[in-house]
Amino acid sequence: MRDVLDTLLDAWRAGEAAGLATVVRTFKSAPRDAGAAMLVTPDGAATGSVSGGCVEGAVYELATEVIGGTSPVLERFGISDDDAFAVGLTCGGVLDVFVESVSRQTFPELEGVAADIEAGRPVAVATVIEHVDPSRVGRRMVVRPDAAEGSLGSAGADRRVSEDARGLLTGGITATLGFGPDGERLDEGMRVFINSFAPAPRLIVFGAIDFASALARLGGFLGYRVTVCDARPVFATPARFPDVELVVSWPDRYLAQQIDEGRIDERTVMCVLTHDPKFDVPVLTVALRGPRVAYIGAMGSRRTHADRERRLLKAGLTQEEIDRVHSPIGLDLGARTPEETAVSIGAQIISLRWGGSGAELSETTGPIHRAARPPAEATPFVR
Repeated sequence: MRDVLDTLLDAWRAGEAAGLATVVRTFKSAPRDAGAAMLVTPDGAATGSVSGGCVEGAVYELATEVIGGTSPVLERFGISDDDAFAVGLTCGGVLDVFVESVSRQTFPELEGVAADIEAGRPVAVATVIEHVDPSRVGRRMVVRPDAAEGSLGSAGADRRVSEDARGLLTGGITATLGFGPDGERLDEGMRVFINSFAPAPRLIVFGAIDFASALARLGGFLGYRVTVCDARPVFATPARFPDVELVVSWPDRYLAQQIDEGRIDERTVMCVLTHDPKFDVPVLTVALRGPRVAYIGAMGSRRTHADRERRLLKAGLTQEEIDRVHSPIGLDLGARTPEETAVSIGAQIISLRWGGSGAELSETTGPIHRAARPPAEATPFVR
């Protein structure tokens, strides 16, 4: 919904209804992830995409029908990879798409959700996409870390879905979950799509060198909120690092402060590029003793990292803690330039996030796309 939100708000504020189609679940090599959306406005204009063009024509027709007053509909596109061309998904896979009419009447909380997204405040939208009672399909609840508004039709459903939605929201995960008709811990009776809008994850780069400049640009492109920290003001300048948060401070002091303020979480990525023991060892010591994060990488040759390990051991860290550091940093792409090295580091971060092998896809088998796993207490709906 994020990609079509501005256009959706224009129609909503004008008192009009728009047809919103959202990918709520994917299988195999589906082209778009859950949360991808397509919007059809009252004048027939379409924006966004649910499949990169494969089934947009059929989805457009469904969206125009719900604008006209038909009930929300959950539609599946695709049968199998072998038959994909025949059914429209030329790249293979299967998509579940939920199509609904959005207006002031059906989604009165929309403007508040949009304000949260704009301000970077975490918010999730839980929508009933399938239910044994058809009248409850399309009901929604807006869930925030400390509150919820709206209702899915029963107190039990509201309570359990809001609990699971907060779990997904913490990890920035969008998923479809299965419950009993009133929120029971069952696998059938109700399916709820939880669309999480969490603030962008953080990429903290220590060391304002040329490689850091390239990595900061790539981090922004990948959707991270980038911070570059260096104790040397002559290098940490806006001219060298535009459009990122710049911090002139000793890296270990800055990181310790961020941890104390609760600004480091499990999605945070840290790249130590200072390549100098007086910076590397203190900041890595703080990082490895702090909250668990998604990735810690450190630049340097194998010889440099061996020396760094000895220094970290001397500082009191265990070998198990030190082994969490990815060094030499990045994947083996043969990178030489700062930009190529940034791609190598970014590729490693992506691979670890989604469980990729880093191998050439032409030499692997199985699904190309991997899905994020919901929290253990949430039960994904499988039919």
